[in-house]
Amino acid sequence: MELLSILALISVFVFSISAALSSIQKKYDMFGISFVTFVTAVGGGTVRDLLLGCHPLFWMENVWFVVSIMAGIGVTFVFKKRILFLKQTFFLFDTLGISLSAILGTQKAIDFGVSPFISIFFGLVTAVFGGIIRDMMTNQIPLVFRKEIYASACLAGAFIYISLQYIGAPLWLLYGVPTVFIFAIRIISIKYKLSLPRVSL
Repeated sequence: MELLSILALISVFVFSISAALSSIQKKYDMFGISFVTFVTAVGGGTVRDLLLGCHPLFWMENVWFVVSIMAGIGVTFVFKKRILFLKQTFFLFDTLGISLSAILGTQKAIDFGVSPFISIFFGLVTAVFGGIIRDMMTNQIPLVFRKEIYASACLAGAFIYISLQYIGAPLWLLYGVPTVFIFAIRIISIKYKLSLPRVSL
């Protein structure tokens, strides 16, 4: 299995955990938790594939994505009493999910002939759409619209990715640096309560 495929499975897995956590906290039943988790885990990638005209959709041609989602739900249920009390749990899984998704979405767009600059947009779509769907389905204002720096971190991470790819950086730098950067920006923005300027009337 290629490295990108492994990273994609990890991304779906961690998004599944973040979605399952959010659904459990809202006291959804098993069907509701599973539905929200599935839609969240594949949402960003599905929108990306539709925009790129990629058929079949990524999760339809590889059963391991569905297995990864089921594993994420299972892990959350097994350890729910422990992880629900850890405030950092949701943040960690959500941030890891958007970090990997931003990279994967950018690369897939490049593979489909999209210019590197425009491919950053596809990285953003892949990273944030699943979370937007999750928050809307759990009756919350999407995190990307209301709190700390989120989408901007994904855009910057995707830009770093294509820059490193352009100079021929080794794989560990190519995937590691953008991921660490997005993590760092998210942590700093929360610690110091940083956010983009808000417009008010």
